[in-house]
Amino acid sequence: MYGYTQAKSLIYTKHGEPKDVLSLHTHSLSPPHSTLLTLRTLAAPLNPADINQIQGTYPSLPPFTSLLGTPSPAAVPGNEACFEVLAAGSGATSVRKGDWVIAKHTGLGTWRTHLQVDESRVLRVAKEGLTPAQAGTVGVNPVTAWRMLRDFVRLDPNAGDWFVQNGANSGVGRAAIQLGKRWGYKNIAVVRDRPGAEGEALKRELEALGATKVVTETEVLARGFADTVKEWTDGGREGVRLALNCVGGKPATAMAKVLSPGAHLVTYGAMSKQPMQIPAGMLIFKDLVFDGFWVSRWSDAHPEEKERVVGEVLEMIRKGEFKDTPTVEVPWEWATGAEALVDAVQGTLEGYRKGKGVFVFGET
Repeated sequence: MYGYTQAKSLIYTKHGEPKDVLSLHTHSLSPPHSTLLTLRTLAAPLNPADINQIQGTYPSLPPFTSLLGTPSPAAVPGNEACFEVLAAGSGATSVRKGDWVIAKHTGLGTWRTHLQVDESRVLRVAKEGLTPAQAGTVGVNPVTAWRMLRDFVRLDPNAGDWFVQNGANSGVGRAAIQLGKRWGYKNIAVVRDRPGAEGEALKRELEALGATKVVTETEVLARGFADTVKEWTDGGREGVRLALNCVGGKPATAMAKVLSPGAHLVTYGAMSKQPMQIPAGMLIFKDLVFDGFWVSRWSDAHPEEKERVVGEVLEMIRKGEFKDTPTVEVPWEWATGAEALVDAVQGTLEGYRKGKGVFVFGET
């Protein structure tokens, strides 16, 4: 039909494992009117939160609706992406055809070739000097790292302040290392154990990004690690005043043991799915503060500040001052079948990955 756009979306009509509930749905989008935009997806990452939403275990879940014309109400997964504006309604003023935009809030449903949204739900980004994957992955991980390093403790580089983090090879971890280096913060990067040369290569890679020290979870859990940290911090005269935790369980508790009195431990994930036990002495005698951070809620409450942070990170990327998280591209062409796409999603749950999965859209 003239003016209509054909679209394909990954959808689910019930919660469960991606391989069991995801399917590919074809539908049509009418020409945009008023302030609506028709967008073509250029790149969309596969984040852990996206998988948790499909499983039904995440605190905020996309609604099941009949807007796509599915026999049963369905939801579209995906929270981040970079889009190109294909067409804009006559009332749209903030963007025009050909512009790149990203989601202003989570829950947009980005794992699809095309979608239609009001212009108020997206942010325009200047595309010069950027790839779609760079623009499409800036709204969650770098913003999370930025806010956690700034909002809980004001680290003082002149006093030699340190922060420590687990999951340091993750997107948030790599962003925190680079921002910490930029702002003069020393840091301890904790990673999962890897065999031989692979572990040494990762250590060198994170040190090149700006990690002061790189250690494994086994080293952190070992007796004597606190003494090692004391040596690194000039006999404890330099404070380890902040910890960033996305793992939970015993590794998080062990990390907390090296914190200075009055420090904050900020939890933003729980990849081990194990609770963190906090000895009473950490609260009574060390006066440690345990916080949580959820970037979705922060972004919804601070849209203008999010836009500022995104803009700064993108400018750093353009200047070569901020390196991307390694990615594994998953091609999505119009002819790509459901099986290849679902396999890529399911694969994000299994074992060590060489990088973050990103749908990269070709001829759609």
